[in-house]
Amino acid sequence: MKTRALLLFILMHLATCGSAQYLSHLKAVKADALYTTYAASPARSHYTTDQGYQFQWNDAASGVEFISRDGPNTGIAFQWENRLIFTLQSLCQEPVVTTSYSDLVKYFYYPVKEVRVEVFFAVYSSESAITQYRLVNEGHFPVTITVLPYLYYPSGDSVPVVEHRTEPEGYEFSLLKKRDGWMIEHNIPVVENFTGDFQSSLPFDSVCTFRQKTGSGSQNRETGAISMLKRTIAGKKRDVPFIHGIIGSRTFTIQPGESTSFRIITRCAEAEKRISQENIDLEKLVRDDEDAYARVPTPHFSNKDQEMLYWSCFSLMRQCMMPAEGECQHNYYLFSREPRWGWGYGGQVFHESLVMLAYAYMDPEGAMNSQRIFMDRQKPDGYINYRTGPYLNETIITNGKPTTSAPWFNYENLEIFKITGDRRFLKEAYASGKKFYQYYTANRDSNSNGLCEWGAHAELESVRDARVAVWDKVGWASNFEGPDVNSMLVMEAWSLAEMAKNLGLPAESNKWKEDAAQRSMLINKFMWDSVSRFYYNVNKKDQSFSFNSPNDLKIKEIIGFLPLWAGIADKQKAEYLVGKMLDTNEFWRSYGVPSLTAAFPIHADSKSGAPKSQTSATGYYCPIGYWNGPVWVQWEYLLYRGLLDYGYDSVADQLATRVLDNMIYHLKKDHVFWEFYSADDRQAGWNKSYIWAGIAARFLLDTDTNYQRVREAAIHR
Repeated sequence: MKTRALLLFILMHLATCGSAQYLSHLKAVKADALYTTYAASPARSHYTTDQGYQFQWNDAASGVEFISRDGPNTGIAFQWENRLIFTLQSLCQEPVVTTSYSDLVKYFYYPVKEVRVEVFFAVYSSESAITQYRLVNEGHFPVTITVLPYLYYPSGDSVPVVEHRTEPEGYEFSLLKKRDGWMIEHNIPVVENFTGDFQSSLPFDSVCTFRQKTGSGSQNRETGAISMLKRTIAGKKRDVPFIHGIIGSRTFTIQPGESTSFRIITRCAEAEKRISQENIDLEKLVRDDEDAYARVPTPHFSNKDQEMLYWSCFSLMRQCMMPAEGECQHNYYLFSREPRWGWGYGGQVFHESLVMLAYAYMDPEGAMNSQRIFMDRQKPDGYINYRTGPYLNETIITNGKPTTSAPWFNYENLEIFKITGDRRFLKEAYASGKKFYQYYTANRDSNSNGLCEWGAHAELESVRDARVAVWDKVGWASNFEGPDVNSMLVMEAWSLAEMAKNLGLPAESNKWKEDAAQRSMLINKFMWDSVSRFYYNVNKKDQSFSFNSPNDLKIKEIIGFLPLWAGIADKQKAEYLVGKMLDTNEFWRSYGVPSLTAAFPIHADSKSGAPKSQTSATGYYCPIGYWNGPVWVQWEYLLYRGLLDYGYDSVADQLATRVLDNMIYHLKKDHVFWEFYSADDRQAGWNKSYIWAGIAARFLLDTDTNYQRVREAAIHR
């Protein structure tokens, strides 16, 4: 046992050797595929007051600044020879990022030819952000330049509370960040009323506080650099009635070859919880991040874009992790921390937890603990609630039954064990997982025929909760036995069998294998259509493809490919499925496999002449709709795994390339990850900085045989 554990450690060490330094030695420009949203490291994060920031460095008409949906936004402008230098297009040289982790970024740029500005921005905690500026005179003559650090935030029509404080040099402001309707409905206790501090390590020569109506800055007749800066800021912010802001001013004369440095600290805390000045060693934060990323293995990359995407995935995932708080006894994750929105801030769901299949390579203990969140809340009968967070236990009772999540629980736990090799976790997961499987199969097979349907709030439970062709065109999800839920249950049974085998429980392992084989047989018997050669939902009353009209359930959706992932299809059926996947008129689109066949329906738009289904989000295939066409990265990964497992390596590689290509494009364009991506166009939506996009790292890891050996060593030792 010890020898095998040592072998695993050596393999992992060799795999990760040299990887930790990649994000510390970048030379990234705005055209590179780098994720640049930042939030506090897990150890210094707090749910109720959390504030993240997106680095805006690619909009020519905006400042190089750190922005957030709810504020505050912060940055710096310069006045040189009576000229305001603020927007990206006004710089002499645009930013070059040299270091970037989940919570910090270092970059430099030149507002004027002679002056190099080096910036170190760190989200130190959920309440505070620190920006270290260093101005270097690289010319041959003294340079006099005025720096204008600023902060602004959205508001209604109320007057800001701003008062001067002398020690330390700083200004106080009040900020209202209203909870949205979902947060209010679910009693999510995030703070709304904040007291903020805008502090400088050096005294300002002068300070201007302002309240400006947005989109109308040009009506202000004031002159001068500060007035111009106010008007520019207000003119860009049009989604709120007013903005409030603070602009400091400090003039430096820097001799040739010399530099000057100062810090700006921004804090937002509950009104009654004032925060003292910290004396932070920023370089230690970099070293801490290097340690946190040190486990991440380095697979082979085809190009620089893939490499930057890969490391960005781990920054996204780590950024969404939160420490134990409230009812969570272990770390847990959020869907996104900037922007922060209602249902994305509730807590964990099984389908988002698929991302742990990648995160476990970075933080094996964190990935296991995230799954333990579900185990801790599990009911005695095996039920696990739909969504689980520090202040949320969402059950959603429908028709007298509680909603759970799509059954990926045991699959996730087994995959995490393959990476960590932690047998204590395996034992815990198996005990919890078999209870969940038994609960699910007992409560989602209403006619006791061995096939399950979605239950309770069936559409939410199915993951595909909006714009699903079958749900919208035929009937409510609980009316059908589907290849989605039943393929997941087959994989759950196979996973339990493998877990039992590793725990020395051969009889139980064989029992789970029998369950998987029996369900696979029923899926092939009733859900496979030999005419169109595809898997479909069936009417649970008679296992036919008809519900309201003949064959109305024969709608090709991405769920028809899940039997590849679950190992249900025989060789001939797999060949048919891959052939259908490669049909460019249906599923083989420019940027991945859409959630609905592009051939449903085909009818012309009277105005454009183009297929209406491709121009409207409601009628019906739409590559940027919701579940009626877009590419969902975590589902693409499941198809990718199925293709590899059936030996279609070339097709799997092509699928990965298509999916990653669009992700890379958007990282280059706007430097964020998205909830989903268009199958046909360079588009993405709807929510950004979305955790499950991080599973893209697995596409790159799974093609590397080095890491497959690590996984096999873990599971078979």
